[in-house]
Amino acid sequence: MPALPRTTGLGFKPQHFTDMMATDTIGFIEVHAENYMGDGGAPHAMLAALHECHALSIHGVGLSIGSAGGLDRDHLARLRRLIDRYQPESFSEHLAWSSHGAAWLNDLLPLPYTPETLATICAHVDQVQDTLGRRMLLENPATYVTFASSTLSETDFLTELVQRTGCGLLLDVNNVFVSATNHRFDARAYLADFPLFAVGEIHLAGHDTEDLPSGPLLIDSHGAPVADPVWALYAEVLARTGPLPTLIEWDTDVPDFATLLAEAARANAILRDVQRPQTDAA
Repeated sequence: MPALPRTTGLGFKPQHFTDMMATDTIGFIEVHAENYMGDGGAPHAMLAALHECHALSIHGVGLSIGSAGGLDRDHLARLRRLIDRYQPESFSEHLAWSSHGAAWLNDLLPLPYTPETLATICAHVDQVQDTLGRRMLLENPATYVTFASSTLSETDFLTELVQRTGCGLLLDVNNVFVSATNHRFDARAYLADFPLFAVGEIHLAGHDTEDLPSGPLLIDSHGAPVADPVWALYAEVLARTGPLPTLIEWDTDVPDFATLLAEAARANAILRDVQRPQTDAA
């Protein structure tokens, strides 16, 4: 199965369709699966045209893979039809839950890291991969609360998940920085324990900051440029992994296309710096 190129991609927004069709500087595009679960119309026409000239990553936000009540079979069937239709180079989802019974919440909610939760997530990942007939990537979350009942670290949880299911990981570097700041842990120590061998894609995004009496609270808003500390962590990750497909996420207060290209150019410069020593050595 084709893979995403080890360069920088952008999330597709309809207002940027003409610009995206005219550029060859984007390594791939990414869309949210749930925006393309209808049968036709302008969204599919644009996506089909873009996929003729750009690799495609489909990123799910509504599978609720952490739901204790099981996966929604209708949603999973719609996802299978979408994957079959486009044959994307990558499919990913979130380590989170967003449904309880018949109630659906417009959020990606955190999980306790316990053996019981791990067994549930592994069963759901197996179900998704069996249904889609492909390996999926699972994204580390940005969190604002933790659970006293957790007995595993997030990195140990993800490592065990990869070993049991064979899935890959989507490393969101901004999520690492947001969670580390909110919970007052060391982002570099977290990344030192992260199973980088399983990472198939990286996300970079901006965040908002609220100043509380207890210290800063970061919100994973996807509505601002990537912050300098996140760029630094990204460079440190690539120094260990080598080049990886990297997406610039910007989903709220979406800027003009030139601003997105500037963010992508900064990521590409870091990717080139990682590649240059390998080329020189060869």
